[in-house]
Amino acid sequence: MAQDRIDIMAHSNAEDVATAACPDWLQQRLSWFQDLRFGMIIHWGIYSQWGCIESWPLVAEDTWARPDDLPAWVERGRDLERFRRDYRALNRTFNPMRFDPDTWAAAAQYAGMKYVAFTTKHHDGFCLFDTRTTDYRITGPECPFHAHPRANAAKEVFDTFRARGFAVSCYFSKSDWHHPAYWDPALPAPDRNPNYDTLAQPEKWAQFAEFVYRQIEELMTGYGPIDVLWLDGGQVRPPRQDIHMERIAAMARRRQPGLIIADRTVGGEFENILTPEQEIPEAPLGHPWESCLTMGQSWSYKPGDRYKPARALIHMLADIAAKDGNFLLNVGPTPEGEIPPEQLARLRAIGDWMAVNGEAIYATRAVAPYQERNICFTGKGSTVYAVVLAEEGADRPAGSVTLEALQPAAGSQVTLLGMDKPLTWQRRGGAAVVSLPDGPLPCEHAWVLKFARY
Repeated sequence: MAQDRIDIMAHSNAEDVATAACPDWLQQRLSWFQDLRFGMIIHWGIYSQWGCIESWPLVAEDTWARPDDLPAWVERGRDLERFRRDYRALNRTFNPMRFDPDTWAAAAQYAGMKYVAFTTKHHDGFCLFDTRTTDYRITGPECPFHAHPRANAAKEVFDTFRARGFAVSCYFSKSDWHHPAYWDPALPAPDRNPNYDTLAQPEKWAQFAEFVYRQIEELMTGYGPIDVLWLDGGQVRPPRQDIHMERIAAMARRRQPGLIIADRTVGGEFENILTPEQEIPEAPLGHPWESCLTMGQSWSYKPGDRYKPARALIHMLADIAAKDGNFLLNVGPTPEGEIPPEQLARLRAIGDWMAVNGEAIYATRAVAPYQERNICFTGKGSTVYAVVLAEEGADRPAGSVTLEALQPAAGSQVTLLGMDKPLTWQRRGGAAVVSLPDGPLPCEHAWVLKFARY
């Protein structure tokens, strides 16, 4: 458990911990969260069996989620009702006998990741935790995996990662397209929202709001220390989809002192961190944030997916850290429960780089002007790290690096992370020119200069 979490538990009284609004300890926790910088998000569920996009193919208007090259869509004659029926029945065939969360955690640890976000339930409503609220769960009697000793997947993932020192972020979808008080099965469901007027039927909506409360209560009570409650489904918000977040937050923080809440895209006091998806902001956001990005084209497992090169992912990590953000990188395990080899290879390459250069990423803060040409800047106090990104097609930088916006202080040593001997440098024409060694460099893809700020 993080030391500042222990301090919060020791010094906060019950009233403070239960406060729904942003409590006075939150800034301390957010600073701790920013220090982590790099995490893994795992999208895994019944949809992995079809190699399709998670949940979204169920939405009538989201035709993009049912492409013509999706076998499960074509095999069902592009009939949405038939597709929905068979998708929902995938719980009856989900049997990931190779599920071993320690192999996932080991890969994340090697990559230099510090926290994990696991999808306990996506919008399709299938629960990867042992909830008492529905049989539509991995431990439910219809799921062939339910009798396996690791059937409570969320608990297994959280416990295993936590044992390796990871912080835990609990992904949970507020929307649930399997629940009859969200999508009434007797009515058409054209979009992601409830398919009835929630204001005209408040008793029905209250059933759903209570269902969400009880599921989150289970996750906050029976799954060990949780650091972040990561709520997806941003359309679930007042006035038409009010689940009473103040009540949920108060309950969650009573059970999880120091809990950070990310009520995504909603704004206000329960969106403690911003979560840009599949994009990196152009500049720091002035608020703690994390970019959640895929390795390939899909969040969920997709056979033959096209993956970003390791170099691109490393450059993204440097870019995000330079703008004071966290990088939440996705993996999508197979229906058998294994991380695909292409994803593992990229995690290993990132880990090789982080083993040399992690000092320039963890617990750093943005240093204006953040970037200069192909150089990203991070800092700790008076120390600056200049991350020199490899030019396209280049195996190493040129013989020297020119620093204009941020320069070493007079008499400061300039070192290259991964090498002990200081580099030579001089001022020339208002810039600092740092000479690089001729021999092999300590890593690939990007190289980090360290110096005291001018």
